[in-house]
Amino acid sequence: MAHSPLRPACSPRVRPEDSDFAGYARDRWPRLVVTARLLAEDAGAAEELARRTLVRVYARWRRIPRNDVDFHVRRSLVRVYRRGRARRTDGRRRVVLVLRYWEGLGEAEIAQVLGCSVGAVRAVLRRAGKRVRAEERRAGFAAVLAGFVPPAVPLDGVQRDGALRRRRRAGVVAAGCALLLAPPAVLAAGPLGGDGATGASKAPDGPAPGPVRIVSPGERVAAAPGVNVWLTPDGQHWSSPQASNRFRPVNDGNLDSTGAGVPVQVEELDDGTYFQSGVYRGLSADPARVEIRTGGRTVTANVLTLAGSPGWGVWYARTPLAETVAGGGRTVTVYDAFGDVLMRSDLGPSVAQPVRVGAWRP
Repeated sequence: MAHSPLRPACSPRVRPEDSDFAGYARDRWPRLVVTARLLAEDAGAAEELARRTLVRVYARWRRIPRNDVDFHVRRSLVRVYRRGRARRTDGRRRVVLVLRYWEGLGEAEIAQVLGCSVGAVRAVLRRAGKRVRAEERRAGFAAVLAGFVPPAVPLDGVQRDGALRRRRRAGVVAAGCALLLAPPAVLAAGPLGGDGATGASKAPDGPAPGPVRIVSPGERVAAAPGVNVWLTPDGQHWSSPQASNRFRPVNDGNLDSTGAGVPVQVEELDDGTYFQSGVYRGLSADPARVEIRTGGRTVTANVLTLAGSPGWGVWYARTPLAETVAGGGRTVTVYDAFGDVLMRSDLGPSVAQPVRVGAWRP
């Protein structure tokens, strides 16, 4: 059989995620460039803004839930755009107006993308509405886009740069894991109480927020030895050596009557530590850090939340057994990205200086 020149001798290997991403990028690129044009107000800058956004998305493509890709793309677009803005408030105002009057997002969705409170979004829209009506704003956006034709998606360059960004992040994560594993080792080597020696590592000089991880429904997270945590739209699920498939609904009766609260659940583990976690809800802004204070010490917890705007999430942390039992109560404090307190489980004192995950200090 003669070899056809129209058919390559061998097909290049294409990873499933690459094919998946390529289809999404080709389909959404025109809309992404249009939104970028309304933000950047320059065709060349808009194309570069959209390209850099897809590079960031491709670097994280394997971890993005397929049922909420648009949210992650919008958030990446906004972050890339605002990073290049000299005036932070002006950049946020432009984003709010474009997302509201062109993308058609609601106030809560815009707040989730920006990582701010719904009240802050409403304030921007209220001030803007006094100067220009919504219909006039949409007409102005349409005038900007008159005659604008989105260029072809630079898919090869996006995937090349995204793969490079992914490899660089993997190196950073590997180094970070080594730092995160060091404090538990120090903690295990030293006594937990009684003689004044705590085995605590030295606190860093500045704030180091705990990780806030966005997960898909049902995605299991190894929270502690033998403990898995996963979220569904109804609430928190977890399993541990003591029991499996336990559940705490979002509308738990332990939350106060206003629908806001930070309940705490505690469980002793086989390694001599306590696993503490809880569901938070009813916050005015997205949490950036959750701290738990027990036994006179403080640790920064991990945070899990579903993609989109669920209005709730889950925090968890491990604490020493002896100090948790003798601590006489726990205080859970939730902070926003600016360090302001969004919620506290009781009236205990706030923490003057946060610490990295697993690093204990007096």
